[in-house]
Amino acid sequence: MKSVTNRRAFFKKAAILTGAFSVNSLYRQGLAADIAEKNELYQGLTPHRMAENEDFWALIQQGYPASSAPVLNLNNGGVSPSPQLVLEAVERYSQMSNQAPSYYMWRILDQGREPLREKLALLGGCDPEEIAIDRNATEALNTIIYGLDLEKGDEVIGCKQDYPNMMQAWSQREQREGIVYKQISFDFPIEDDETIVNAYRQAITSRTKILHVTHVINWVGQIMPVKKICQMAHEKGLEVIVDGAHSFGLLDFDIPDLEADYFGTSLHKYLSAPIGTGMLWIKKDKISKVWPLLCNGDPKSPDIRKFETLGTRSFPLEQGIGEALNFHNGIGAKRKEERVRYLKNYWAEKAMTIPGVKIHTSLKSAYSCAIAGVSVEGLTPQELGQKLLNQYKIHTTSISYGNINCVRISPHVYTRPADLDRFVLALSQLATEKSNHDFESKGA
Repeated sequence: MKSVTNRRAFFKKAAILTGAFSVNSLYRQGLAADIAEKNELYQGLTPHRMAENEDFWALIQQGYPASSAPVLNLNNGGVSPSPQLVLEAVERYSQMSNQAPSYYMWRILDQGREPLREKLALLGGCDPEEIAIDRNATEALNTIIYGLDLEKGDEVIGCKQDYPNMMQAWSQREQREGIVYKQISFDFPIEDDETIVNAYRQAITSRTKILHVTHVINWVGQIMPVKKICQMAHEKGLEVIVDGAHSFGLLDFDIPDLEADYFGTSLHKYLSAPIGTGMLWIKKDKISKVWPLLCNGDPKSPDIRKFETLGTRSFPLEQGIGEALNFHNGIGAKRKEERVRYLKNYWAEKAMTIPGVKIHTSLKSAYSCAIAGVSVEGLTPQELGQKLLNQYKIHTTSISYGNINCVRISPHVYTRPADLDRFVLALSQLATEKSNHDFESKGA
């Protein structure tokens, strides 16, 4: 028995020595002292004032290899690049794992999941026993969508501007089991909470069981009044699933304060964790009734860990999340939110003065943060996106989906104002070029 105890002690010690939350973390070895010095220097500035402090953000930009990439990435809403220290952590853990995979992965790195769970819960302002670590928002939310018991005829209400993978999951349940999946539609931007809440309220019937709500609409960045929707739904005895793919790690909030029942997110967006990492949150008293998406020996267990039975997974990616959390916490959640909102408004306010250019997103802080849609009169989103890439080496996302037609722009903390000046100049030139071409065509 003593030898088993000694082995366990050794494994735990080894995990601590290599872990992101130890004194040997890459963040502590690298950026921690410099960021602490800047924090001390600017401790009197509010997050809103810090958003414009280029001295502070220049240090953060240096931490990202993407800041010097040959292509300007303005699609951070899809997948964000990681800081250098996160890349190095993943490489360190990958090399360790490949020395003896079953030993280092399952006996050493696997010991790091519990401290990681605790740190994610600290960021989310929730109980660690409500957090499961998985691979992306689709996996997290599909776990909930397929895991809830529903009967034929039961209604689920979502909206047509939700994320496609989630809509497809509900549609599959509708086709296979006969539940009713209803969708309302919005014309964004909307700058009135009650308009949105009432749209959900009016769609509810006596058969409605669940509302599916996206915290930040991925297409145009509209922030939805999730808490108000949840309060309305609970008054009617309904449960609410929240898609937080574009909010967690960007907006400064505690998950329980949304008053939702279920929440899923990707960590490889604005948290800048390794690509292929995600998180599931389920209110503690509801865990036992949700079936795991993948098999588990006790599917009705109240233990959140039943959702982590994924088989062989990437332990290096998972442990790399820790360094992303260190970097995020060093910056400060509210500072990060305000900086990215500042960058969005920086380019959008300039772009909206250009003739022929339209912004498709509210610039009010309550209704948007990182993402905004833009279009140039006379160019399809696909044409605009291709011109930005081919002529200016600017990578964006072109969207033609339902009632949304625009190019989505999403900067990150490593994006410089000068990068956005380059983007605005490109918009101006393309709008002028299109206007001149149309004028010449009419004259001919």
